[in-house]
Amino acid sequence: MITARKRRTGLMAMAGVFGGVLALTALGGTSNAATSGNGTGNHPKPQAQVDQTGAQDASDARIRITPVQGAYDIGINGPVKVTVSNGKLTKVTMTAVATGTEIPGTLAADGTSWTPNGPLQRASEYQIAAEAADAKGRSVTGTATITTVAPANDFIGHLSPEDGSTVGVGMPVTVGFDKAISDKAAVESEIQVSSSSGQRVVGHWFNDDRLDFRPENHWKPGSTVTVKLTRHGIQKTVTFKIGRSQISTVDARTKQMSVVRDGKTIRTIPISSGSPEHPTYNGQMVISEKFRHIHMNGASVGLKKKDGKPAYDIKDVPHAMRLTDSGTFIHGNFWGADSIFGKVNASHGCVGLKDVEGGGDGKQPAAWFFDNSMIGDVVIVKNSADKTMLAPDNGLGDWNMPWAEWVSGSAIH
Repeated sequence: MITARKRRTGLMAMAGVFGGVLALTALGGTSNAATSGNGTGNHPKPQAQVDQTGAQDASDARIRITPVQGAYDIGINGPVKVTVSNGKLTKVTMTAVATGTEIPGTLAADGTSWTPNGPLQRASEYQIAAEAADAKGRSVTGTATITTVAPANDFIGHLSPEDGSTVGVGMPVTVGFDKAISDKAAVESEIQVSSSSGQRVVGHWFNDDRLDFRPENHWKPGSTVTVKLTRHGIQKTVTFKIGRSQISTVDARTKQMSVVRDGKTIRTIPISSGSPEHPTYNGQMVISEKFRHIHMNGASVGLKKKDGKPAYDIKDVPHAMRLTDSGTFIHGNFWGADSIFGKVNASHGCVGLKDVEGGGDGKQPAAWFFDNSMIGDVVIVKNSADKTMLAPDNGLGDWNMPWAEWVSGSAIH
């Protein structure tokens, strides 16, 4: 049984991780700023105005900082300026909040204006403090905190697995971008993936908008994987843990599946895989999604009868786990006769395990396998009549690509 997927939910669930990187200091939305006196309602006064109010009796100088206090999504080139009327600026400092670095600037010869010397960093918060004095030497101060615009969407994307999750040994790090990446080397260099096991991890571009990372062999059980994302000085760290090793091998010839955990076979389960007309892919697959129940319709993957109706339409397939993007699942089967399991390959390409309608019997093989599997577990299919190996970019089929070929798909290795 197979069904189409519109988009990998595992990626969608992590949507905004890259956006999160950019939003650490950028407040989001369209450009806004705190103002006073010109709009409806009660707006807070810019700090520069508050500071000046207390000093109005002492100094005729008036400091103006643009953009005003609280402004965000401001451009990185040219918008920042400090000016003074009825006096001269005596000191201006602009500091990057995250690092404490002072931004160089130039004070005009007549002392009435100051501007930074170069472009600012994107998605960064800055504090500006200015001092000025009038003709009588009486001082006044002004301050403002502003935030620059977030980077362009060339780095917005989706990352899996999820921060803080525990996954199986086959789970690659997958980054899906919302738009094609032209400078792959630049983007890949800003994503570092490492493992506490010390395994070498390398990225591979499958196309212009998908970048996966994995070691040569499966992750070491119990290790911790760290992903560091850096863009325009903003960094986000994601960590996930590798659980126990579970590798299940489906033998389409014997119609049995052996479940091996940490090197020991813990169960052998009779299965029914793809029929001769619809053989199951050979190769390594990785569980990317789990569903207690799912609706499967043959028309979604182009499988129809001669009358145009779906080849199958089952609204409540129990204990379904996705193995490929193209629609291969390992799932419970309650509609097939008990005699097919371990005896006949009768599916449209999926791997079926004995189950009951509704999936409510925890003793059934499908229920047991579902409860004892996690996202990232490996399922290997061998001896299928299908003559082609699963494509590495079909789901999480990364492990079907030889290591040398994998490394050659990196933009920086």
